Amino acid sequence: MRFSDVFVSREDRYSIGTELDSGTGYVSIPVSNGLADCEEYYAISTQQSEVFLADRTAAIEFVEACRRHQHDDLLIQKPRRQQGHAGMTS
Repeated sequence: MRFSDVFVSREDRYSIGTELDSGTGYVSIPVSNGLADCEEYYAISTQQSEVFLADRTAAIEFVEACRRHQHDDLLIQKPRRQQGHAGMTS
């Protein structure tokens, strides 16, 4: 998978972009499980991408829900067992 960010918010710690092989839009957030730092990528629709790029508040609301694991069904890459997704925080 190849991820290409089109927007990065260092302040709010998220990015919006497209997975180049599938064309799937995503929101990514940094996570850490104590052993490694990485990114989690959540699939979003083209419409959601447009909304999030235009409306920072809507983007942050979605990002915060992702941090609370409320959108884990949208994860593009499921975490490996040894990474222990449940213990990850951002």
